[in-house]
Amino acid sequence: MKSIKREGLVDLVASLCIKANLVLPKYQKEKLEWALENETSPLGKKLISQIIENYKIAEKTGLAICQDCGLAVVFLEAGRDVHLDFDIYEAIKDGVAKGYSEGHLRPSVLHSCVDRTNTKTNTPAIIHTQIVDGDKITLTVTPKGGGSENASRLAMLKPYEGKQGIVDFVVKTVRENGPSACPPVTVGIGFGGTIEECALLAKKALLAENRSEELGDMEKEILELCNNLGFGPAGLGGKISVLDVHILSTGCHIATMPVAVNIQCHAARKATGEI
Repeated sequence: MKSIKREGLVDLVASLCIKANLVLPKYQKEKLEWALENETSPLGKKLISQIIENYKIAEKTGLAICQDCGLAVVFLEAGRDVHLDFDIYEAIKDGVAKGYSEGHLRPSVLHSCVDRTNTKTNTPAIIHTQIVDGDKITLTVTPKGGGSENASRLAMLKPYEGKQGIVDFVVKTVRENGPSACPPVTVGIGFGGTIEECALLAKKALLAENRSEELGDMEKEILELCNNLGFGPAGLGGKISVLDVHILSTGCHIATMPVAVNIQCHAARKATGEI
């Protein structure tokens, strides 16, 4: 049994919040380089070049990649052999508040949809917990901006619509909402489970770095269809509207077919650490 100190966890969360807002993951940088190479529109190429220059400036200067520093979504993997003598959710909240304050990151969280006053701490965070083997705690912080979250959609399709129904819904969602989500975007798709489960799968799919073994062909099909839409970088026209598509799925009831699409802007930010 391993004991974790509260202070160490708070500091880890704080550092991950700052890192996620300043440094794009390596695979995301590679996707943007791929987009630059494959974009055919002169304006599109210029816009992608500016996106790449922007993340380089962020790393060099310590300024946030985007002024929308996002709502902190935290994926928590807690080992079964970890001992805590404190409330881990309160500690994560304090870590988010510390990170956004020390990193000079914009607080964007309101008390509620009705009481729209800013909490000024960027909390509460959204925390998803999974119990795993081992004696460590692994945390992934992925800031989610308001524009790309507004572009996301969920549908309860009819089972008879099948795979084609899923593909059509995803492409329709990207066509109608992708141009306003700071493209080129990444598309996370979840299907199966229940209404809340498929939405969580779509959000988790945004964290994927590689093709799905089971659904990789479907991911590539949707990517090609979306890049035929033509809205391009910043929605101003071009070949590369979508950087990548990732799918997570699970079983569902015989009478249902829930599908969720979570769109992420070109700055697909995340940072992972363990304690």
